[in-house]
Amino acid sequence: MDTKLFGGILLIVGTSIGVGMLALPIAMAGGGFLSSTLLLLGCWAVMTFSAFLILEITLWLPPRSNLLSMARATLGRTGEIVAWITYLLLLYALMAAYIVSGSAIFDVLASLLHIRFSPTVDAILFVLVFGYIVCRGIKPVDYVNRFLMLAKLGSFALLVVFAAPYIDHHNLLGGHPLTLVSAIMVTLASFGFAPLIPSLRSYFDSDVRKLRYCVLIGSLIPLICYIIWNLVILGALPRDGNKGLMQIMQSGGSASELVQSLSYFLQNASVTGVAHVFTVICVLTAFLSVSLGLSDFLADGLKVEKKGKSGSLVFILTFLPSLLIVLFYPSIFIKALSYAGIFCTILIILMPALMIWKGRYSKNLAVGHYQVMGGKVSIVLLFLVAVAILGLGIVKVVLGY
Repeated sequence: MDTKLFGGILLIVGTSIGVGMLALPIAMAGGGFLSSTLLLLGCWAVMTFSAFLILEITLWLPPRSNLLSMARATLGRTGEIVAWITYLLLLYALMAAYIVSGSAIFDVLASLLHIRFSPTVDAILFVLVFGYIVCRGIKPVDYVNRFLMLAKLGSFALLVVFAAPYIDHHNLLGGHPLTLVSAIMVTLASFGFAPLIPSLRSYFDSDVRKLRYCVLIGSLIPLICYIIWNLVILGALPRDGNKGLMQIMQSGGSASELVQSLSYFLQNASVTGVAHVFTVICVLTAFLSVSLGLSDFLADGLKVEKKGKSGSLVFILTFLPSLLIVLFYPSIFIKALSYAGIFCTILIILMPALMIWKGRYSKNLAVGHYQVMGGKVSIVLLFLVAVAILGLGIVKVVLGY
């Protein structure tokens, strides 16, 4: 077995199956299982195709080139500025969601030792402890992530087995598909692994075959897990009523509230215990992968090495903004993921379509390099899908309609 390829796949899976997975059944509660599954398939197809486009673009440029370099080389200074803004907003929104859930879980774990901290201290300790691993570089993150991912997949399997007997098929029926419009942004963010691709390109020494396998397999595993997860949660928990999924959604609840709801309705210590383990690992793997991608992006944008004083600056800029957001706005969990979906649409769907068009058909950067199939038609379709999703997201999330 190619352990490096295995590790790369797990990095993508770890980036995807994180807090977004825990938010999916909450965000999709009003739509029902069938409509939710169709939405998952559609978002997976769009995000995976966009990820392959980003892989193609990064292979046009020298190793260690990140999304900033890609935007600059294809779209010029304007594209670089848009990439700067949207990437930072996307990653900081995701990091804020992870820190919210991570600090809540940190509080639960500390309470088991009869230690109580304030939410502020919980958040700071979470960032310091797990941010240190990211500061050590991609190899330590990879090795820690492999262990966590195996534990995550094992706990996920146990959770499905333990919770499956509680599935009520009546809970899976009904729903209103139009309510899923508000879930599009969260769903897109749940497949938002593409910013990790430039880091993986360097890790795999530009091996196209391994990178393609990594993207395809790494995106399929989350899709399958999401469908199974939705089946279990939407089937086991009621949509309405006290501690129901709709109530959790309306309160902007975090992963810990979902676990509390499972404990309340299922009254099964095994389910509750495994659910706690699963949510902890989901938060950790996503936090590690996303913060790694953000630190690489900042180092590329600032043109510095992640060493010494410049490295310290990179890591301060990686963690501090999201930590401040959480400290001043602790109920930001679902909303942060919704905003992340808007930025994700711009950065990972709209901009790759524009960069590919410009690089392939205006600047001829693709000559002699790997190219994603589909030609001009697929690029135009992707662009139109991005504009439509962006319009819906702005109306729903920003204007509150």
